[in-house]
Amino acid sequence: METKDIQHERPVKLHVSWLKRLKGEFDAPYMQSLRVFLQARTQEKAVIYPQPSEWFSAFDSVNFDDVSVVILGQDPYHGPGQAHGLCFSVREGVSLPPSLVNIYKELKADLGIPPAKTGHLLPWAKQGVLLLNSVLTVEDGAAGSHQGKGWELFTDTVIHKLAEERDGLVFVLWGAYAQKKGAFIDRKRHFVIEAPHPSPLSAHRGFFGSRPFSKINDYLRKSGKRPIDWQLPSP
Repeated sequence: METKDIQHERPVKLHVSWLKRLKGEFDAPYMQSLRVFLQARTQEKAVIYPQPSEWFSAFDSVNFDDVSVVILGQDPYHGPGQAHGLCFSVREGVSLPPSLVNIYKELKADLGIPPAKTGHLLPWAKQGVLLLNSVLTVEDGAAGSHQGKGWELFTDTVIHKLAEERDGLVFVLWGAYAQKKGAFIDRKRHFVIEAPHPSPLSAHRGFFGSRPFSKINDYLRKSGKRPIDWQLPSP
């Protein structure tokens, strides 16, 4: 099913499982304001990441009913060629950002999986991991440049829908920003993992040693769900 591209009124494809829950958001006043902002920045020749066709890639990668894990990021990467719509992920052939390097270090310490050469996390998404940024766009070299423009209201709705309509999900909240955004999640219905952000600025404050990957899989197994194969195929 399709709705309208919030920037240029072109059709945007969203899986029916998401669109039936989110379609009304595209006509909400905050989304209209966000559309005006994005159009203005584009006319002013701002370089925006990722490209518009990838803004909703997280939802294209796993449908609502198949989500078992939600990893919540903040902004897309703001360097050329990095962001492609999945939080913490970069395209094939792109150098690994520092936060992802630290995620791979913890994955090795936790499950013994050696760091992947690729930073493309689509195989995780295909297994039911929603790799969701709180803000879906950013400008070149300007972290946080699209915060407070409306995206947070949209992704709040996504998290609310998942938390209210599904049971037994795993929510991974790395860093104070994600933890604040996910504070409303019912811990009796869902398993919430909190730790410092994997950024080099904070990873040594408790991200390293938090063992999120084994905790996720232990919970999924106990819930009768398929665990995630965290090992990424070689590119």
